[in-house]
Amino acid sequence: MDHPPSETVSASGHEHVQATHESTFEVTTDDYLTPAGDCILAVEAARAPADFDDATVAACRDHGATVVVTVEAGGHREQVRGRGHPDLTFDSDRSAVCRTSDYVDDRTVMVGAERAAAGLDRGLVAALANGADCKFTLTVE
Repeated sequence: MDHPPSETVSASGHEHVQATHESTFEVTTDDYLTPAGDCILAVEAARAPADFDDATVAACRDHGATVVVTVEAGGHREQVRGRGHPDLTFDSDRSAVCRTSDYVDDRTVMVGAERAAAGLDRGLVAALANGADCKFTLTVE
């Protein structure tokens, strides 16, 4: 394989981005965010897990897969490493969720994440809260 399987999703920050959740972070296709959405980093995602390429989905289902998510906004860039899981479905047409736990549902794209929203760089979070454009990239190593 020349390049590792990868998916890039464009999204937008929002004034209610707080990124204080202790076990997950997420980007959503929803065009709104309430203050209760403390795991959401960006809204208006151009694509959802259901849109991801079959090769990427298959690679993420490998129990030994290392999954790396890169979030970029406002000149800030952060990478979070985690892993794949055989039960990942990528069926959600709404949001992509990265989890520190091993919990899997149709929105989960990574388990065992090394940190959640609360552990992300606060400069990145501030840029997202100011509405910065966001690039969310998932790569399988």
